[in-house]
Amino acid sequence: MGKYTRIDGYEEKWKSLINADITCLDYSKDMLEQAKKRIKENHVHFVQGDVGNLPAEDETYDIVLSMNGFHAFPDKKKAFAETNRVLKKDGKFIACFYIRNKSKRTDWLVKNILSKKGWFTPPFPTEEELTGILQQYYTVIDMHVNDSMVFFECIK
Repeated sequence: MGKYTRIDGYEEKWKSLINADITCLDYSKDMLEQAKKRIKENHVHFVQGDVGNLPAEDETYDIVLSMNGFHAFPDKKKAFAETNRVLKKDGKFIACFYIRNKSKRTDWLVKNILSKKGWFTPPFPTEEELTGILQQYYTVIDMHVNDSMVFFECIK
């Protein structure tokens, strides 16, 4: 299950994973329609839905991937809980997104422009807050921070 706002660069990878059953989830029907036009593989499925109420049974997915999604989600607490709920035991949660207090310039941009345009939705965790959230759900956390972006892989 992944939140994809753009498929550029990933399109060929998804097409090549013919033994995988891939579900692309987005809240925006328009974004899903754009993705469907670009990827017409039988093993890639498109679902319109809300990350705060995922349309999947418990422990459905081996991997949950969220690229630049969490800083836009309005209810991050529910999004983390739902992501964990649909992930199988020993499954991986892989994500990257904005965290605050790492770059004053980026924090200003997020607060004064990106949030006001509705592209980012507060609150935004700090690195320490995110670590605490992930430790509630996952046993192994491999986290890297580059400026104001966090990249991580967790195992349930």
